[in-house]
Amino acid sequence: MDSESLAAAGLLAALGRASEILAELRHPFVRSAPFSYFFPPAGARVGTALTLPDGRELRFEVSILAAGGAFHVEGGVAAEDEGLLTLPRKSVPGIHDGLAVFEDYAGEVAAPASRFIEQLLEEIV
Repeated sequence: MDSESLAAAGLLAALGRASEILAELRHPFVRSAPFSYFFPPAGARVGTALTLPDGRELRFEVSILAAGGAFHVEGGVAAEDEGLLTLPRKSVPGIHDGLAVFEDYAGEVAAPASRFIEQLLEEIV
C-alpha cells in the first residue's frame, strides 16, 4: 500500500472508532441518533444527536478537515445553539497527528456526557 492509501485507511479506522465512542452515548429517557458525514472540500464529522423529552437537541461531535497543508480538528457539545463544551481547534501538519487528536477529542467530548444529560433532564423536571 502506498502512503496515501495507508492514510485513507487510517482515517476510516479513526472515523469508525470515534463513531463507536459517540454512538454509545445513551440514556433511557433520551432518543439518540448517531451521525457521520463528509463535508467539502475534505472534511468529516461524526457524532450523536440526543433528543431530550422536551424536544431540545444535545449534540456531541468531532470533526477533521484537511486544508492549507494541515489537518484541523474540532470537537464539542452543544444544546440547541448553546455551546456546553468547545474544544479548541487544533491544527497539525501530518495525518497521523491529526488522527491522534481526532480520537483524543472523541474521548474528551464523550467524557462529560452523562453529566450534561442529567443536568438538562433536571431542568425539565
